[in-house]
Amino acid sequence: MVFEVHHIEGFDWDMRMFNRDVAVDVDENGYSGSFSYEGMKFNTETYPTVQEVLDDAVRRLHRKSFTELRSRINKREDRYLAEREDWVYYKKIA
Repeated sequence: MVFEVHHIEGFDWDMRMFNRDVAVDVDENGYSGSFSYEGMKFNTETYPTVQEVLDDAVRRLHRKSFTELRSRINKREDRYLAEREDWVYYKKIA
């Protein structure tokens, strides 16, 4: 079941601006996320918190040369948050 949708944006490997959603699912084992962009798709591992799911997604994107990433929650369960939440910025860790 999709629990939250987080909007993530930044620059891809060709320095083109991109924006996509990370769908965060929840089940009895925890939270996991799914992401797709052009031909790239991945699912994160399962974690006890949503933030760990987003951190996993960002690490995967950084490994594919995505830069200047930021995210914010857009939807929680059936509630659309209308882009009122603050951005979370991610620095690339060497």
